[in-house]
Amino acid sequence: MHDPTPTPPVPSSFRELGLPPTVVANLDALGYTVPTPIQAASLPAALSGRDVMAQAKTGSGKTAAFGLSLLAQLHTEFRGTQALVLCPTRELAEQVAGEIRRLAKSESNLKVLVLCGGAPIRPQLASLEHGAHVVVGTPGRVLDHLRRGSLSLEALRSLVLDEADRMLDMGFRDDMVQVADACPWGRQTLLYSATWPEDVEVLGRKFLRDPVIVKLAEQHAPAKLRQLWYRIEEGERFEAAGKLLEHHRPGRALAFCNTKESCRSLLEALRARSVTALALHGDLDQKERDQVLVQFANRSVSVLVATDVAARGLDIEQLEAVLNVEVSPDAETHVHRVGRTGRVDQEGLALNLVGPRESFRVERIEALQGHACEWRPLTELKRAGAPPLPPMATLMILGGRKEKIRAGDILGALTAAGGVNGKQVGKIDINDHAAYVAVERSVAQAALERLRSAGIKGKSVKVHRL
Repeated sequence: MHDPTPTPPVPSSFRELGLPPTVVANLDALGYTVPTPIQAASLPAALSGRDVMAQAKTGSGKTAAFGLSLLAQLHTEFRGTQALVLCPTRELAEQVAGEIRRLAKSESNLKVLVLCGGAPIRPQLASLEHGAHVVVGTPGRVLDHLRRGSLSLEALRSLVLDEADRMLDMGFRDDMVQVADACPWGRQTLLYSATWPEDVEVLGRKFLRDPVIVKLAEQHAPAKLRQLWYRIEEGERFEAAGKLLEHHRPGRALAFCNTKESCRSLLEALRARSVTALALHGDLDQKERDQVLVQFANRSVSVLVATDVAARGLDIEQLEAVLNVEVSPDAETHVHRVGRTGRVDQEGLALNLVGPRESFRVERIEALQGHACEWRPLTELKRAGAPPLPPMATLMILGGRKEKIRAGDILGALTAAGGVNGKQVGKIDINDHAAYVAVERSVAQAALERLRSAGIKGKSVKVHRL
């Protein structure tokens, strides 16, 4: 595939893109006034109908980049599926669908449907009978619906491959090929990938026609992201990880291991030090993954231990630190790992442990980043006190969208006369049959008892603390 295609002049505002006034007004209301680099570089080509292949990390604004493009091509008076977004995981699919709904608030009749594995198929079949303009789903479940005949792509205008590298990593290549082959030849295809390995290029050559290629240098300013490196002996790796967290005391940290076995060992070591931690790896079922992610996003867990495959696609705001317990074999993956902290105007910290057999990996990382690593001695690490407790706790309610429970209902039940102060209630996530609400740790027990006694909308509910 050829070098990046020259792009039109970079727009300095969304108004310059020729979007309808109602869309621009909605973007203003959402606080989207200046396009992010990936939006500025890819949106003009996408809106003009060109295929686009872009390298964009999590949190760069890529969802709005392809979301605004596919929304511009929709005809809402026709109920057929006109846009399809493939994502590697259910969590990412839900995030993408939610963002598209936010971007489409000016379109009152637009329907966005999520089709993912790990969820019952019957409700999805019923929803498809009523039609959906935009379908967001995982490759396997989308392919299942195509085989059943419950999903038709005859009217498709846009196909989006989101996190293409991760879908390939997870073994979805054959499913992706079959889904893409079922799409009309003349549709627009947009491919977004955090990294740019050879198999992503091969996929791009197969499905994209003369694409505009966008590669952005996603390096962090040294003042925003500080990386510290520590040499260790192999047997002290997990103990050293605990010492790093006790010394630097980040409020919320993402700790990377290269295998799920290492994840388990690290989790055990951290819990022995009274660190509130959870692990995310391939052995968890969908319900367990949902609960782990919700607790970390809600700030009710201090450390999330994860493999690269399990953590890809997660967009965690205000992540104080990344801890590389094992150095990634791939230098680009390392840059992607540490790029999750130190975003926008926030300070970020990346802590790296290097065993005797990992030094050659560090050399590759130095070459890619263009500067030498800052090495520190393990002997400087001092325990600064007990590990900080997470500021929030998460309550799980057995009841969700299917039971017609809304975020406002939960907030109202908690804050009704004599209840919890609304400022003490954090993020509320509602799935089909479960809801999760974050509350300040100091009022968690009171909030739990209130929901159990008063219920929601006058109906009793089962609630427990995760």
